Amino acid sequence: MRTLRKELWFEIPSRRGFVNITREVSSAVRESGVKEGLCLVNAMHITASVFVNDDEPGLHRDFDDWLEKLAPHEPVSSYRHNRGEDNADAHLKRQIMGREAVLAITGGELDLGPWESVFYGEFDGRRRKRVLIKIIGE
Repeated sequence: MRTLRKELWFEIPSRRGFVNITREVSSAVRESGVKEGLCLVNAMHITASVFVNDDEPGLHRDFDDWLEKLAPHEPVSSYRHNRGEDNADAHLKRQIMGREAVLAITGGELDLGPWESVFYGEFDGRRRKRVLIKIIGE
């Protein structure tokens, strides 16, 4: 069995943002030499997310608007977690968008659908955060 562990680091300058990381994840799969297996892509911070969806800017704006309606940042006083902090909404947004994606590897490549891409979602940016890529297989 082959394995590879790799980290990607991000520092999103704004509070929220989405980054397409498909290229970096695909590169890690090729580097691993795994032909058949699984690739875990995991946000290692509780205010960030990894998810799979379409790489379409309108959809990303829709995600941002939708998440802000479900868990608005303001007023920060409306969250018990924000006693001394201001990121309770980011924890809720992460819970909605998910912690990780587990992707199939087939023939040495990510086995994604025709419109699928892998994204890092940031909900409390302006500091360094990381994503773990863990690949296992033959």
